Amino acid sequence: MHTFVRPSTFTLEDVDRKLKAAKFNLPKTQQFTPPDSSSEDGSSPETEYFPELPSDEVRPLEQCIAIFEKGPRPVSASLALLNDEEVIQLANAGKIAAYALEKLLGMDALERAVRIRRALISRASSTKTLESSTIPLENYDYSRVLGACCENVVGYIPIPLGVAGPLTVDGVSYPIPMATAEGTLVASASRGCKALNAGGGVTTVLTGDGMTRGPAIDFPSVVQAGKAKAFIDSDEGHGVLQRAFESTSRFAKLKSLKTALAGRTLYIRFTTTTGDAMGMNMISKGTEKALDALQKRFPEMVVLALSGNYCTDKKPAAINWIEGRGKSVVAEAVIPGHVVKNVLKTTVADLCNLNIKKNLIGSAMAGSIGGFNAHAANILTAIFLATGQDPAQNVESSMCMTLMEPTNGGEDLLMSVNMPCIEVGTVGGGTVLGPQQGVLEMLGIKGAHPAQPGKNAQTLARIIASAVMAGELSLMSALAAGHLIRAHMTHNRSQVNTPAASAPVTPGPQSNPVFAQLPRSAKAAFSPLTPLSPSMSSASLNRLRK
Repeated sequence: MHTFVRPSTFTLEDVDRKLKAAKFNLPKTQQFTPPDSSSEDGSSPETEYFPELPSDEVRPLEQCIAIFEKGPRPVSASLALLNDEEVIQLANAGKIAAYALEKLLGMDALERAVRIRRALISRASSTKTLESSTIPLENYDYSRVLGACCENVVGYIPIPLGVAGPLTVDGVSYPIPMATAEGTLVASASRGCKALNAGGGVTTVLTGDGMTRGPAIDFPSVVQAGKAKAFIDSDEGHGVLQRAFESTSRFAKLKSLKTALAGRTLYIRFTTTTGDAMGMNMISKGTEKALDALQKRFPEMVVLALSGNYCTDKKPAAINWIEGRGKSVVAEAVIPGHVVKNVLKTTVADLCNLNIKKNLIGSAMAGSIGGFNAHAANILTAIFLATGQDPAQNVESSMCMTLMEPTNGGEDLLMSVNMPCIEVGTVGGGTVLGPQQGVLEMLGIKGAHPAQPGKNAQTLARIIASAVMAGELSLMSALAAGHLIRAHMTHNRSQVNTPAASAPVTPGPQSNPVFAQLPRSAKAAFSPLTPLSPSMSSASLNRLRK
């Protein structure tokens, strides 16, 4: 039997040492003893010795650095030979950046990257609680997050997911998914769905579909800015920008350009369809290309910002309320009078009166922009979270006007909601996450529509507007009937967590010094035994005048 020896690489003793280290997990000082610097014939080894498995013990920093810098490649193979604490040592020594852990450890060790980063942040904080906290990190597909949804990930936040409804929208029954921590919200929306279904459901109309981006551009003078505005407003200019814009995507179709001057600064509001994507990245890319084409005509212009707040994104703005942004939807339904009375426990007349005084006049008194509703943001944001939308865009997306009027001789209630800025998509962003995709799949609108680009996102906007109507109807009915606080005490508070009554007690009529000075006839109007009615205020005034 012949034995082949390669003195230029390892001696037999070196091989034996390596096998023992892997099999018996010898102490690290033995595992990391490198082979002799020279063999029997005086030649030097060509490679250094490194363990095949990570250690259970924490080795000195110098050894960890040696493995990291001189170990096998790619670097993820070297880091696989180190345990978590040793990787933490490298990070604390400045050898590894915490934000780059996923890249260094590799796609098959994403959860490990999250765990190590969590430990680093926890130990550097004042409370040092993150590492052992109840914030979950296991059993999550971080590959969907990486490079798309979040950076410096340390876990994920579960939010309770409820389902209201179902609700009939344009003849199709949909469950209404709502991710929320607010008790009564799902229950209230379900009551509204029941009332709307009793009248045949909700009918919707899509009145607009266009995402916007509004860059700010400086010119040396108002004259040059004015020339650029005139060019963009012309057919020639519109064509130049449109061709450049649409060259960036087969889904981006430029619909309109709106310009405005403020001194020598020009604002351009690009409006485009974006298929089934919400579309901010798509329109930003197209806008940048269009501005390049404009600069060839006006080389003196300076693009201050791709977004100059003329869009307007994630801020309340009249331009969104008037012209729309994203999907513009109007939804309508008729609620039979007997349902208003038996299910909602109020009357058509009281609902219409409250809607005018609260949602229209009250909001106008507050100077609201698009806030002519009771709580549209509640329903919309819960659905946004459940379906992977950008929750910050609830600012403009929840702009809503709720209208109510009697119909059929005053017997029934005609209700509508107008929402001009629902910014949603079924591809991209948070819709790539597994749970959110599961919710979209439940609704039958996961991903891009195979035949009609944009239809899935439009359907989601229709569902949201209809669900908002259900929430509006239920809350307004609770307010009209005086049931709001009772419902919240039942569903939104436990008896254990309910605080004791404040002391001193809030003053009532009997403890009010002004009340004590009123004549007896006037006090009768405020008696706690007297039921409150819509005409109580006028009756009280008449008594006081006498």
